[in-house]
Amino acid sequence: MKDQNKLSKKFKFPLNRVDWTNTLFLLGTLIVSLTIVPFYIWQHGADWSKVDILFHSILFFFYYCFTGMSITLGYHRLFSHISFKAKWPVKLFTLVFGAAAFENSALDWSADHRRHHKHVDTDLDPYNINEGLFYAHIGWLLFKLRPIPPLNNVKDLLNDKWVVWQHNWWKPVAFFTSFVVPFALGFSYGGYEHAWAALLISGFLRIVAVQHSTFFINSFCHWIGNRPYSSHCTARDSWIMALVTFGEGYHNYHHEFQHDYRNGVKPWQFDPTKWTIWFMSLFGLTYNLRRVADANILRREFIETELKVKRQLEILSEVEISSIPQEYILNSIEYLKSSAEVIKKVTDELQAMANKKIDLSKSKFIQMRREMDVILGHIQIISQAKLKMA
Repeated sequence: MKDQNKLSKKFKFPLNRVDWTNTLFLLGTLIVSLTIVPFYIWQHGADWSKVDILFHSILFFFYYCFTGMSITLGYHRLFSHISFKAKWPVKLFTLVFGAAAFENSALDWSADHRRHHKHVDTDLDPYNINEGLFYAHIGWLLFKLRPIPPLNNVKDLLNDKWVVWQHNWWKPVAFFTSFVVPFALGFSYGGYEHAWAALLISGFLRIVAVQHSTFFINSFCHWIGNRPYSSHCTARDSWIMALVTFGEGYHNYHHEFQHDYRNGVKPWQFDPTKWTIWFMSLFGLTYNLRRVADANILRREFIETELKVKRQLEILSEVEISSIPQEYILNSIEYLKSSAEVIKKVTDELQAMANKKIDLSKSKFIQMRREMDVILGHIQIISQAKLKMA
């Protein structure tokens, strides 16, 4: 509730700082996507055969995947966090199609993102959620900071010739890749009618879809979701957001372990960016994949569980005896205290394993996780029971 209350802070619109280029582009592409695109489909879609519809669907799908994953895999995990290394074909591909997302150059994007991680939830955070949901989602792009922050946190990228090349040429590359290529593909397939359809659908509509899926991470993933790894910042895990962002929705994990090439660290979590990075490593296209040891991840989860235990103990200590049976309170407090002792023992053991770089066996990992899940289950039962009785 405390974090949600912060969102009530009103974002002011300083007209003297409007970035008209960004504002007109973001607003223009959105208006085209909401008006001209559906109108064109309504006017011409009835005359298209099923094959034609399939062509535009496939073109949109591949463009969405290529540009969207160039942001998540390239701009984000490769360049911003250097969570793995890649050969030049991977760099070039993600830089070309990343430019086509019209989210600035990889250099500027990485500078903003590294600043976000370093100063998350503060006034120095470029897309600070405490300024409001709209500001974190898109408002920060409409109003440029004065003075513009220097590129002093991406000196490593300034030594990468591919990144520097893209920084200097990203706008013409973006225009050619996003508009000229779809138009040409559509024309070669079926003349001007399909050329304009490809431009509108795989150009304008796809740009808006990719951009706002990226913006979801800055806004909704700092507002809605779970915080199993850390409650020290507003970043949250959301499997729903992961579905539309190629696995970026597991944002609480990412903020705690930002240099891990994985966001969806659990086997069942949807993270196609992680799978793609791993798959390319089989052919040597990506290498030096950085990952956090299981012991460290589990230890972080136990520490967060311990904080939940302490919060429940504080809540129970403030409950009036008349509203809830005293026996229930005493039993709950006793259970929580014993749980805290178990957690302390496990976290110490995990810390010792991490210090000695001892791998956590699968059976031991499962055993510890079950212990944590049982404790979390009881915390939830205690919390729900308290609410019912109060």
